[in-house]
Amino acid sequence: MSPEMLFLVLAAAVATFATRIGGYVLITRMKAIPPRMEQALNAVPAAVLTTLVAPSFFNGGWDVKIAMLVALAAALRYPGLLMLAAGWAAAMVCRHLLGF
Repeated sequence: MSPEMLFLVLAAAVATFATRIGGYVLITRMKAIPPRMEQALNAVPAAVLTTLVAPSFFNGGWDVKIAMLVALAAALRYPGLLMLAAGWAAAMVCRHLLGF
């Protein structure tokens, strides 16, 4: 491993640790979480999910798009495990039977 790569990995580790511990320290020093901050923290899971799903949807093929739409429809009605199974099954059907 080159010294530059080692420095980059260490810098990323320090930055990650600092942001995580900084958030913890900030929250523990507050007597109460302000409503706007609570709303922002409640929005984090949806934002993370969007950043994970959107690139795959827009850059993936039709099999990925169809599988994600089937998984979304299943998620609106059924628990998480069935949603995963429906998305996986849709992807397999698209890839093996429809040739996408």
